[in-house]
Amino acid sequence: MIRYNLRCDNGHAFESWFQSSTAYDSQLKRKLVTCAICGSAKVEKAIMAPQLAGTKKKGAAAPAPDAASPSTSLMMAQERELRTKLKELRDHIVKNADNVGERFPEEARKMHYGDIEHRAIYGEASAEEAKSLIEEGVEVAPLPVLPDDRN
Repeated sequence: MIRYNLRCDNGHAFESWFQSSTAYDSQLKRKLVTCAICGSAKVEKAIMAPQLAGTKKKGAAAPAPDAASPSTSLMMAQERELRTKLKELRDHIVKNADNVGERFPEEARKMHYGDIEHRAIYGEASAEEAKSLIEEGVEVAPLPVLPDDRN
């Protein structure tokens, strides 16, 4: 898994996880990487400081490998809690809704306009399709994408 710091064309900074750099490139090309704040699909990687193993300075004690500052530990705990809650939400949706796949935009429209009975659905839509649905007044929300549970 790779975490990238990202920035949209409106200057919003956010981060996202990807299976690999190839997965990021593929999702970016298909306009699936969007700003978490404004929804813009014009996103690029922001400058990141690499985490490199440095040389030990004379007289400086190296921190213990598992030692973390209180603020880092708090952020890690909050991140774990958020990931757990997002996973629970995603699992609930997958368990209780119909996956309509690529038909999502048309199924959502049919329900919105009363052509078919309302039911819980999820599926796939491009950023443009989602924007169009929202502009029509169709209520949609992205399903949280989570890093692989192994990481």
